[in-house]
Amino acid sequence: MTNQELQLSDEQKRTLLALARRVVNAEVAGTDPAPAEPPGDPVLNLPCGCFVTLHVAGQLRGCIGTFQANAPLHRTVAEMAQAALADPRFTHQRLRTVELDELDIEISVLSPLEKTDDPMSLELGKHGIYIRRGYRTGCFLPQVATETGWDREQYLSYCCSHKAGLAAGAWKDRDTEVYLFTAEVFSEGQLGKE
Repeated sequence: MTNQELQLSDEQKRTLLALARRVVNAEVAGTDPAPAEPPGDPVLNLPCGCFVTLHVAGQLRGCIGTFQANAPLHRTVAEMAQAALADPRFTHQRLRTVELDELDIEISVLSPLEKTDDPMSLELGKHGIYIRRGYRTGCFLPQVATETGWDREQYLSYCCSHKAGLAAGAWKDRDTEVYLFTAEVFSEGQLGKE
């Protein structure tokens, strides 16, 4: 992996978490979030991909992100926070106002994707994976391996079968592209809510 990932300070992380919280609270309440001035911090204005994950009482309730680095990080965080509320896996469990106090927002700021010819070279807990074959794609953030206790082969196989809709062993096929990335992961549970 190249060393192109951002190193965010706690203050920058808190700024992004507060932004995501403002967007989520407004969306759940059915109001428009107060327009925020773009942060003066040049790091938060760098184009960068990210995922926003929502947990209520420890249960996943939404996780949406993008690898595209076409917009400033602060704007991407706001867009992904709003999109996470509409995660299609949780259409029957939309976040309600009464749950906002139990909500923990997690942000994963992504490094650029790097294609690998040796998927087994990935480091569990450090590397996320993005698998693509034709129009089928799937991804796991780095923390998934730690949370599940999977080994490398399970991590790759479950991404193929459960996320990309491919055969479990498709990651071994030359026609399947496997990419690695890292993420700087932080949450309100770690840094506090603003």
